[in-house]
Amino acid sequence: MSKIHFQEKFEERHIGPSADETTAMLDALGLQNLDQLVDETVPVQIRAKPPLALPNALGETAYLNRMKVVADKNKAFKSYIGQGYYDVILPGVIQRNVFENPGWYTQYTPYQAEIAQGRLQALLNFQTMVIDLTGMEIANASLLDEATAAAEAMFMQYGLRKNKAANAYFVSSTIFPQTLDVLRTRALSYGIELLVGNLNDIPQEANIFGALVQYPAGDGTVQDYKTVVELLHARDISVCAVADLLSLVLLTPPGEWGADVVVGSTQRFGIPMGFGGPHAAYFATKEAYKRNIPGRIIGVTVDATGGYALRMALQTREQHIRRDKASSNICTAQALLAIMAGFYAVYHGQKGLLNIAERTHGLAVLLDDALQQLGYTQLNETYFDTLRIELGELAGPLHAEALNNEVNLYYQGTIAGISVDETTTYQDIEILVRIFAKIKGKTATDVDLAAIAAAIHPHIPPSLQRASEYLTHPIFNSYHAEHEMLRYIKSLETKDLSLCHSMIPLGSCTMKLNATTEMIPITWPEFGSLHPFAPADQTGGYMQIISELDQWLSEITGFAKVSFQPNSGAQGEYAGLMVIRAYHESRGDMHRDVVLIPASAHGTNPASASMAGMKVVVVKCDERGNIDVADLQAKAEIHAGNLSALMVTYPSTHGVFEEPIIEICDIIHQHGGQVYMDGANMNAQVGLTSPGLIGADVCHLNLHKTFCIPHGGGGPGMGPIGVAAHLVPFLPNHQVVDVSGEQGISAVSAAPWGSASILLISHAYIAMMGAEGLTNATKYAILNANYIKARLENHYPVLYAGANGRCAHEMILDCRSFKTAGVEVGDIAKRLMDYGFHAPTVSFPVAGTLMVEPTESESKAELDRFCDALIAIREEIAAIEDGRSDKVDNLLKRAPHTVAMVSADVWDKPYPRSQAAFPLPFVREHKFWPSVGRVNDSQGDRVLICACPPMSAYEELEA
Repeated sequence: MSKIHFQEKFEERHIGPSADETTAMLDALGLQNLDQLVDETVPVQIRAKPPLALPNALGETAYLNRMKVVADKNKAFKSYIGQGYYDVILPGVIQRNVFENPGWYTQYTPYQAEIAQGRLQALLNFQTMVIDLTGMEIANASLLDEATAAAEAMFMQYGLRKNKAANAYFVSSTIFPQTLDVLRTRALSYGIELLVGNLNDIPQEANIFGALVQYPAGDGTVQDYKTVVELLHARDISVCAVADLLSLVLLTPPGEWGADVVVGSTQRFGIPMGFGGPHAAYFATKEAYKRNIPGRIIGVTVDATGGYALRMALQTREQHIRRDKASSNICTAQALLAIMAGFYAVYHGQKGLLNIAERTHGLAVLLDDALQQLGYTQLNETYFDTLRIELGELAGPLHAEALNNEVNLYYQGTIAGISVDETTTYQDIEILVRIFAKIKGKTATDVDLAAIAAAIHPHIPPSLQRASEYLTHPIFNSYHAEHEMLRYIKSLETKDLSLCHSMIPLGSCTMKLNATTEMIPITWPEFGSLHPFAPADQTGGYMQIISELDQWLSEITGFAKVSFQPNSGAQGEYAGLMVIRAYHESRGDMHRDVVLIPASAHGTNPASASMAGMKVVVVKCDERGNIDVADLQAKAEIHAGNLSALMVTYPSTHGVFEEPIIEICDIIHQHGGQVYMDGANMNAQVGLTSPGLIGADVCHLNLHKTFCIPHGGGGPGMGPIGVAAHLVPFLPNHQVVDVSGEQGISAVSAAPWGSASILLISHAYIAMMGAEGLTNATKYAILNANYIKARLENHYPVLYAGANGRCAHEMILDCRSFKTAGVEVGDIAKRLMDYGFHAPTVSFPVAGTLMVEPTESESKAELDRFCDALIAIREEIAAIEDGRSDKVDNLLKRAPHTVAMVSADVWDKPYPRSQAAFPLPFVREHKFWPSVGRVNDSQGDRVLICACPPMSAYEELEA
């Protein structure tokens, strides 16, 4: 009888290669076991000795059972807190078919447009929705959250100011506190002076370049800003409005009263609060600023046949390409959440949104009138959804009675704020009236709610009631029946390649398995319906998850503590540098502002350094792609008096464990600097080494890479930072909820713990893998990469390798020599689509190359299919090189081939249809068809259309 296994090991589900496949792969590498590979790959001087001190791995069922117990520690009281977070009704058709569907959440950023037309259309819908509701001319495809979107607006206004000496930014005192907190952090780096006060009292002598208002205001009032905006424009002061998108269904959109930029959150469009996120922010502005708008824009173009196609417009605007000249470090967006919000608008349409907005406002008015009948004073004369009740000495008793009824209000001294939302019902109003009546010594029968309901009238000034149309495009007026909506969602899903179809071998992006069990708890109401500002005694489940994840990630990284506030990798970079800045300043070293960054670094590194107000000094790399230690030493000495930090990625961006990394860290420390480690490649470290052991002081972790949060078509992401003990006091704090000490920097994102709900995914991954599983995952990531290297290096030169000829978890294939045959690396990327694969990372970090990362989740069979495809493409290139294929009209230049092209009555290509569509036998077995031909990038930039276009626009494109 074989040995009984009393628990199935999750790692065997997560790690792709079987035992037999592992043996075959090791044989191909001439190795006996995985440990021998690790010895030849990871420098011995940085190897961790004892295993990770983590709890024993749990099976999937055991983990979910444990999480049910943890979830019950959260108390999901009825929330009227508001302040930018509201309870919602997520339509089941969107929850099941988008939010819970790996066909939507496992996609990557749509850089390869031909196999991303579904999510591109969904994001175009999102942009159209935002443009319509805000009354602006152009919108992007989402940002991280409302507060950071406001900060991006401030920077754009700063960059566009006519008076370059102006450095003051006026912020309305009625803005949400978390937004003001993030503005303070961002303003600090650039020396922008924040002036907070009443918009009507802006001092004439102030050197102001921009202003920001909230609409409706943070206290709930609705104000007419038209006149004051005209006065500000006369002084060359631009205006940003932070607007509640749902309210704009009833209110005059900011674009109609003169706002230059409109930002906000789309959380109210069906996205659960999730204790703070993730939620898609929006950013809308004037078309004149299209080259200044941060983030990504989806635009309309044509494909090779002249047909309708979509792409990321103005792609070179991606801020990390501009490196230290960037005005933003935006990399991750919130694509999945933006897609869901866009689908919410499609499903409800203009009439549905109007019903929701009118019902929300109507219930607020009903409650207002009822409470006034009870003798309460309501302070907001005009409002959309928020009331402020003066309680005086009744504040304490009211608070207690509300809690007795499992109701949360927003308390400021003796004032109680009540924000109603889409989920509020007539019965909820009855409960609130009963609570307030009891405190007055009355009963609910003292108020005739039915009579009040029959006579309510809007509390929105006639001058601010919306008159313009919105969501008139057919897309928003065709799919209101669930059956039609389901078919629409599926029609878009089938146009996109995701991890459901094949491996996505993107170097530095780590597209690994997002296990179903890891995803399940995030849809539970105990986690989804919690407000981020809920009282601490109602958030025990989240606090346990966050505390455990803090301990586990600290153990994995070798650091003292982790901050979860940064909600993207680039935000983590920025937060880490701001923590280092605060540390230096606490020691009186105000002058330390120089950051050394290797030439091979991720582009977000210098962009983040620039955002943190630091000066970038580039360190050379040698011919093997490693940091030039002599150059580093020289520059550390030159800048010793002002050295703030080194930003280093490990393993390197070139996919190599650099041998002198400890020496590199020592050099920085000897000259008074700190070492910031970019955690993008942390999946090659876990269990084998750690940033703390190597000598780093701070490291951000891309939870959407190493720790299994899905990429969601371009977001969500999470970029928490781990720090050494001396940096712990400076971790980000928050204006509303204390999450750090008095020395902590101000907030870097809107919510205290960032996108808290998706922390559950990484928690599940670590808990189910355990120490041994996590370490094995790292070993297999290295094995899979080296197996691909061995199979491909005789066909494509591999640019860099370690001392023993091994790569880490990824490698760079050099395709530059193919230019002599007229083949660009982009042609290889397009041809891979015909084989059913997404391309590896194109031209990063070296132009003309492919950066390949297989991850540990792919089986040998899948790795072989990918290698077979690349080898076959190399043969197709060889046919061009030796003249067997035409240099212009060939398989690569015409790729990708759509079903319409291959099935056309006329076939005029000099190669057979079968070779175009089914180049290898495995392709025929499960063919994925690109939905459009090669996209015309330049056409889309020449005629920028970033909203769902009318038919006339298609005619313009074809012309």
